[in-house]
Amino acid sequence: MNSPKTRVALVASTALLVASGAAPSVAAAPAPEHARASVALAWYDTTADTIAAAGSSLPPVTNSRTWAVSWIAAARALHHVPSGVDRGDYQDAALAAAVHRALVELVPTRAPELDAALQQTLDQTPDGPAETLGAAAGERQALEVLHDREGDGLDGASVNAPFTAPPAAPGVWQPTPPAFAPAIQNGTRFARPFLLKSAGQFRLPAPPAPTSKRYQTDLKEVRDFGELNSTVRTARQTDTANFWFDSSPALWTKPIRVALAATSHQPLRKQAELVALANATLVDTQIATSDSKYTYPLWRPVTAIRAGVGEIPADPSWNPLHTTPAHPDYPSGHNTYAGAAETVLTALVGPRTAPFTLTSGTAPGVVRTYTAWHQLTLENMDARVWLGIHTRLADEAGVTLGTDVATYGLNHAQALFQQH
Repeated sequence: MNSPKTRVALVASTALLVASGAAPSVAAAPAPEHARASVALAWYDTTADTIAAAGSSLPPVTNSRTWAVSWIAAARALHHVPSGVDRGDYQDAALAAAVHRALVELVPTRAPELDAALQQTLDQTPDGPAETLGAAAGERQALEVLHDREGDGLDGASVNAPFTAPPAAPGVWQPTPPAFAPAIQNGTRFARPFLLKSAGQFRLPAPPAPTSKRYQTDLKEVRDFGELNSTVRTARQTDTANFWFDSSPALWTKPIRVALAATSHQPLRKQAELVALANATLVDTQIATSDSKYTYPLWRPVTAIRAGVGEIPADPSWNPLHTTPAHPDYPSGHNTYAGAAETVLTALVGPRTAPFTLTSGTAPGVVRTYTAWHQLTLENMDARVWLGIHTRLADEAGVTLGTDVATYGLNHAQALFQQH
């Protein structure tokens, strides 16, 4: 078996053959009857490991972009199987080569581990035209998707473009304690979406005024249940808050994998499309979130509670359970993510699933079990209130926005998978 570097040379030498359609014009061989190891799950795990190892310093949307680019390339490479080759061998090599090439380009520090993963897949695939042509297709599609997404504004520097806070006033976002750091992720709204026509396509309506009944009710809930030493928040609620304080992309990685495993009976192309669409939609959701956040830079609960507003007296010593992230309240990004992910997974695999467990980097030792995607969304909404960092109206608006973006993505998904 050749090394990954030798395989790259083979890819280059056969790319023109695939592109020209010069393969023998006989019926494609059927997939073998014996069970095949899941290349989709293996490369899903490789992608997750790559991002976990190298992406902690990057904005969440940049990591979601890495997922999306890699798996869009894989799905495109699986769109057509040339006649006369074993379908399963071709597709295994194509998926592996596509994700490998994209990840090596986007996370070059992980090249040794990625090369080893590619070698493992190729070692399990019989030598021959199917493997060679599949690897060529995967390589080519990865490079084409990478080229198409150049300059899309989803790199870390562009995402964190500076934001000048407006003058202090009731309801207007200001830097929050203890660091009083400048706002982050302002630049996400200027990035190029995968499927949306524009960042503001599903822009939310303006939030209610700080003196409105809805806002006052929600702010009182945060004041009482989200305070650092709250006497009304239960131990279970505190656990839920801590659990969902972790990164949303990190927390949703396993549920998406559970959904992927549930589609193992489907064609490999459909499995790749699930991962690609889920992550492309999550990128678009984060772009839309930034648009609404910075169109309506609503102050965070800690600012409102310390200053006092309407019937809520000022409490300068109030602190949330966890430090407030440095961007406006409306909508909650975690909940746009939840709304989008739930919508995509429900559409592609149904609303319920076999029981699966989930852990969190911000709640060591806590293991939770779920049987429906909506359970995760409900916990997300509650958690942001009990953390003291979001109003419930911001949480509900987030779910609405994420659902709208994902619904649009599902209706226009095929645009992602058209080969260029």
